Amino acid sequence: MTKYAPQLRVPATYMRGGTSKGVFFNLTDLPEAAQKPGPARDALLLRVIGSPDPYGKQTDGMGGATSSTSKTVILSKSEREGYDVDYLFGQVAIDKPFVDWSGNCGNLTAAVGAFAISNGLVDESKIPENGIATVNIWQANINKAIIAKVPITNGEVQETGDFELDGVTFPAAEVEVAFVDPADGEGAIFPTGRLVDTLEVPGVGSLQATMINAGIPTIFINAEDIGYTGTELQDDINNDAETLSKFEAIRAHGAVQMGLIKDIGEAANRQHTPKVAFVAPPRGYKASSGKDILSSDIDVLVRALSMGKLHHAMMGTAAVAIAAAAAIPGTLVNLAAGGEDRDSVTFGHPSGTLRVGAKASFEDDKWHINQAVMSRSARVLMEGNVRVPVEQS
Repeated sequence: MTKYAPQLRVPATYMRGGTSKGVFFNLTDLPEAAQKPGPARDALLLRVIGSPDPYGKQTDGMGGATSSTSKTVILSKSEREGYDVDYLFGQVAIDKPFVDWSGNCGNLTAAVGAFAISNGLVDESKIPENGIATVNIWQANINKAIIAKVPITNGEVQETGDFELDGVTFPAAEVEVAFVDPADGEGAIFPTGRLVDTLEVPGVGSLQATMINAGIPTIFINAEDIGYTGTELQDDINNDAETLSKFEAIRAHGAVQMGLIKDIGEAANRQHTPKVAFVAPPRGYKASSGKDILSSDIDVLVRALSMGKLHHAMMGTAAVAIAAAAAIPGTLVNLAAGGEDRDSVTFGHPSGTLRVGAKASFEDDKWHINQAVMSRSARVLMEGNVRVPVEQS
């Protein structure tokens, strides 16, 4: 008689943050082998989410079969001076045995502070009985600081409220998130040194592109240059394999030009970064919810792809890139928004609109962004234990 190993119980919390959701872990709750980076950790997270799944559904796991819902977070009490919690994000591929650790998830960042407080990772002296708790987060994927403002009621995280976020069905409490100095470690917001580059992509053509590293490496192109208006919804793009292949080619060639990879063949193993987005001047459209978005409601139209598909709203990190690019005169984002000096921008995305802020300065022959700020919300969906077959962990 064949004997099978039992399932392992791993303490976990299933949370929504912004327009994403994922499985959150306290580092010390993971099996010992998975408490450090490597194959054991990746195998555990893949099995938790239900990947790789050749059916593309993640039925046998916690994933939701989209880039926004195939996510994992590992948090630990920070030993860095001035920080409360270390935040590590893993983007889990749906159909491949691969976890991408190359970037951050800005949406799930909104849930990090709440999880940290509720799980004892933030010193009690920092948590008011009623008011706002400031949580200093070290983002371990990109070695950057993030500040989250978490509302507290009667000593506990307040999750309910009347803050509405397009792309999320129900209102919740507002969480303000500030991404400090969101460019890479050396402050190279523009890896090529130029605000606009010419990007040659075989099979697509010669494209003007703003390639920026703020929040997450992002390649912005003009919608009209690729035959779009900037008002597209998911079904306009995600059901067209040829179109998605062209976007992947743009992403791969842009990644090489940004110095993120050496040749386009490496792009397959770096799915999370860079992102590709296309921009256009304001015009009215009907959002995926049926809501009418007027041209007067927005400054610019932006559509972005994540993990090979058009995102249903906007990635939080890409929103940081949008804010930074909009604040710097001469970028494609800034030009599409009217070419004005600005420290905030409201952009239209498939689910509605979002306002983000960033202030740019030009010092030492470089552009700098001190911080980018946006409002999100977060909520615990379920907490307890996630089950994982022992042989897979």
